[in-house]
Amino acid sequence: MMGPRVWSSVRQGLSRGLARNIRGLASGEGRKVDIAGIYPPVTTPFTATAEVDYGKLEENLHKLGTLPFRGAVGGVCALANVLGAQVCQLERLCLTGQWEDAQKLQHRLIEPNAAVTRRFGIPGLKKTMDWFGYYGGPCRSPLQELRPTEEEALRVDFTSNGWL
Repeated sequence: MMGPRVWSSVRQGLSRGLARNIRGLASGEGRKVDIAGIYPPVTTPFTATAEVDYGKLEENLHKLGTLPFRGAVGGVCALANVLGAQVCQLERLCLTGQWEDAQKLQHRLIEPNAAVTRRFGIPGLKKTMDWFGYYGGPCRSPLQELRPTEEEALRVDFTSNGWL
């Protein structure tokens, strides 16, 4: 994890680079770009076996909690294709400060989210869309449909968390 000095130098370097790149505008004078609050992307730590490293994640979150920024940009929103209302509910809970309820909901969404992204990918997402009454459709080459054992594992990820 980068310390505060490194973050500060990264921001200063970005600011100098941006200021250099916008010199020579129509007005002829350079402007300094305020990038306060812009930080490098935060990624989820994984173990060697491709599982989320919750210990390292918790450590990172404690460190990140000391930084003066809030919010996030971007995401892999595959789960919203099948559990859109629940993903929106999670946002509402966060925006209204209902952190305990948000955490409970987030924990119920973790396995299904991993299933339709990292574990089974697009074929898993298409299958769950079919289950939820949407049109997932067939996989296009080179992707393959899920095998029966994979489909059952996918179903368990959704049923064990109360979604099916």
